Amino acid sequence: MNHIFLITKREFLTQVKKKSFVILTLLAPLLLIGFGSVIGLMFKANESHSIIEVVDKNGLFKNHLKSTDKLDYVFVPAADEKAKVNTLKNNESLDGILILPELQNGNYEQLLNNTRLVINNKIGFDTKQKIVSDINEVIKKEKIKKLGIAESQLDNLDKAFTLKTINVSENNKEDSDLAFGVKSVLSMLLMYVTFMFIIIYGVRVMRSVLEEKNNRVVEIIISSVKPFELMMGKILGVTMVALTQFVVWITMSVVGALVLNTGFSSIPKNIPGGSETMMSKFDILQMGTQISHSLLELNFPLIIFVFIVFFLLGYIFYSSIYAAIGSAVDNETETQQFTLFAILPLMVGMYGSFTFMNNPDGPLGFWLSIIPFTSPVAMIARIPYGVPAWQIALSIVLLLGTTIFMIFLAGKIYRVGILMYGNKATLKEIWKWIKG
Repeated sequence: MNHIFLITKREFLTQVKKKSFVILTLLAPLLLIGFGSVIGLMFKANESHSIIEVVDKNGLFKNHLKSTDKLDYVFVPAADEKAKVNTLKNNESLDGILILPELQNGNYEQLLNNTRLVINNKIGFDTKQKIVSDINEVIKKEKIKKLGIAESQLDNLDKAFTLKTINVSENNKEDSDLAFGVKSVLSMLLMYVTFMFIIIYGVRVMRSVLEEKNNRVVEIIISSVKPFELMMGKILGVTMVALTQFVVWITMSVVGALVLNTGFSSIPKNIPGGSETMMSKFDILQMGTQISHSLLELNFPLIIFVFIVFFLLGYIFYSSIYAAIGSAVDNETETQQFTLFAILPLMVGMYGSFTFMNNPDGPLGFWLSIIPFTSPVAMIARIPYGVPAWQIALSIVLLLGTTIFMIFLAGKIYRVGILMYGNKATLKEIWKWIKG
């Protein structure tokens, strides 16, 4: 046991003393926010402002087609249609001409079928759909007028409402759309982080084992410690490295949510004389405050507990497999035929977790979070929505038992494989090692 502790300590200190570890741990949340901001700016930078001239031969659409910040409608006389179309190709400041034909005998269907958009360059799909939507809205209002129904009456019929949802299993707390959205984002984030870390750190264990095996350093090491102690020391050491990063990130996230929640909640809702841009920024801050408030309303102690427990057990479970693979092969090329067995169950759990947004308590969610091969990612994805205590307990017991059994199997493979050189291990040969 003392040897396992010493090896764990060595593996842990070797990793955390690296400058790259400190920099990545502290800057990773900022890099993630920065990456998201860059993606958002890229979408913003790719947006286009289109100018469309409108030839309205009926006068039905004038004053009804409203310009927006992405689309400008400029009405021109119907007599200028041919001249405008002929000069469109050389007009770089104009994106297209919308030609709305005459309405004959109240036949709106014919009007829509004969409507044309002549473009100078390619326009975006969203711009085209916006034009179609605007035209349909005007036609809809014209039809309503002919039926003798006032717009105010129609607006009253179409008036939407927000359905308040009270969750009795969470002390009658209101479950708003924003809160559900926050849970969904948190669910996917925790699940994806767990998936990636299990693979990244599992592969790190495998490469470490493979490197020591190829350098023949392991022959010297196992003269002092047992192969099982060496394997467990490596797994636990890297586990502590990952946990250290998670503790730092969780602390930064909670502190950030608290600061955002308390720092902007006291800002007055009515800012006299504020510009439109200022109000827009204030709305963004208010949205950030609401999101942080929704985060803080979640059962964070339970979420953190489940996250740490399932990550720990899931990582040890899969790292045992990776350590066994590293000991059974001689080079990284040969690892590919075995690592598929470790990656596939995780991928099933990850992609299955995307369905939890529709039904987190459904049969798929239940079984994925109970089966040990998928529960490390599936249970973490379900926990923000709320999971019964008995399901959490059952899943932990099954995952713990399976993890202990996998450590036992990996230890048998590791004990023999770590000293095997030059022979390409097959599944049949690995089975003999386990039996032996």
